[in-house]
Amino acid sequence: MRVVRRALMPVVAVTMLAPSVTACSDNGTKVRFGYIADYNGASLLAIAAKQGLWKKQGLTPEVKVFTNGPLQITALGAGDLDFGYIGPGAMWLPASGKAKVVAINTLTTADRVIARPGITSIEGLRGKKVGVPKGTSGDMVLNLALRKANMTAKDIREVPMDPATIVTAFASGQIDGAGIWYPLLGTIKTKVPGLVELAGEKDFPDTSFPTAFVSGTKTKTALTDKVLTVLQQANDWRAAHPDQAISEAAGLLKVDQAKVKADAANVQTMTTADLVAKTKDGTVTKWLNGLANFFVGTGQLKSAPDPATYYTGDLYTKAAGR
Repeated sequence: MRVVRRALMPVVAVTMLAPSVTACSDNGTKVRFGYIADYNGASLLAIAAKQGLWKKQGLTPEVKVFTNGPLQITALGAGDLDFGYIGPGAMWLPASGKAKVVAINTLTTADRVIARPGITSIEGLRGKKVGVPKGTSGDMVLNLALRKANMTAKDIREVPMDPATIVTAFASGQIDGAGIWYPLLGTIKTKVPGLVELAGEKDFPDTSFPTAFVSGTKTKTALTDKVLTVLQQANDWRAAHPDQAISEAAGLLKVDQAKVKADAANVQTMTTADLVAKTKDGTVTKWLNGLANFFVGTGQLKSAPDPATYYTGDLYTKAAGR
């Protein structure tokens, strides 16, 4: 597979200051938190606000919605965010030292390689224009699918695009295929109902695809401890109340619950106790190593680092024991 150096896109984020999320405490410590507008990225933030979990920790969240994980990593590095959310396709960034993974969130199967009607295989994309948000899970699943088909990015006409532009470009026929994810894929389907899903994470059963919450490399441990307590409590509420969690996420995202439910169908949630156990027994390390080895193959990483250098599993485990 050809070696591709991934350049981060400029930070362009839309600030979403929902009263139910930000108005928690007049005197609390402000926490600037980024997320992606999907069930994975929004559900715990919505639950934490509704359940008053931020206030209990003396925190006031200021949340900003981003279109992808790499943009949030850039914002963390610039000091514009304290924490953020990334999908598996952006995991190469903390692995390269640009952020810390503070909590595993879910396992996802939301990413797809799609094509226009009439294209029935990855091989059918040969020589075609394929939109891809570079450095994201859409990029990741496209590379996985190409590799499985004994192809590389040289075999297609790769067109770097941000996720929202892919929706428009695919719907208008400007591109023939794309690496993209739900819920954006759901929007594309309403515009091109005959599109074909050529590949997704489920086609690669030997690899797990964790989503995660990340912090800047210089975020104070005391603040991380408090945020982890919030995330863990919200995580267990989500696991115990899946239908209500969908409702809360829909409220924050301001979209129909049916759309969020369809998105959540691509998500495997786990309790905090389960995530602690998987941290202790090496399962999380196996997940992260699997992704890192893939990123070495794409050239996004020079070598696979020890996950202990960027996953603060010790802090996650300690927070769960309090």
